[in-house]
Amino acid sequence: MRSRLFPVPIASLAIFALWLLLNGVTPGHALLGALLGLGLPPLLPAPAIPAARPRAPLAAARLALVVLHDIVKANIEVALRILGPESAIRPAFVWVPLDLQSPQGIAIFASIITMTPGTLSCEISEDRRWLLVHALHAEDPAAIAAEVKARYEAPLLEVFR
Repeated sequence: MRSRLFPVPIASLAIFALWLLLNGVTPGHALLGALLGLGLPPLLPAPAIPAARPRAPLAAARLALVVLHDIVKANIEVALRILGPESAIRPAFVWVPLDLQSPQGIAIFASIITMTPGTLSCEISEDRRWLLVHALHAEDPAAIAAEVKARYEAPLLEVFR
């Protein structure tokens, strides 16, 4: 019975929370958010990609801490570059070779790169072996590729092995 009421519990909770975040927490919006959270997930199509089963929760937690640290550090570095002389900025596109094969892992990897100020994931090759990244400052594009692989892809390989 529970699976009928909540066929996709994470989607139900996400819809409910998003509704309240967008509209404010009032009794009426809480009721409407709950109704939407219950009513919409059964109407959603089945995922085209089977869900990945993340492993190594400690590696995932370490990765989250690394990403948070890098976001704070990159915000400071980007601010200093933008406020400094224009010659301090050397943008470049960098192709990063992918060892990740999981579509979910690749999506998380690309998202982490995009969340970190100064870098942006632009494109993935059709064969899913390369990720194009734009870096605000890249004196050595190979070093950028090596750094994102070591800091983000390696832990994701452990999580999605």
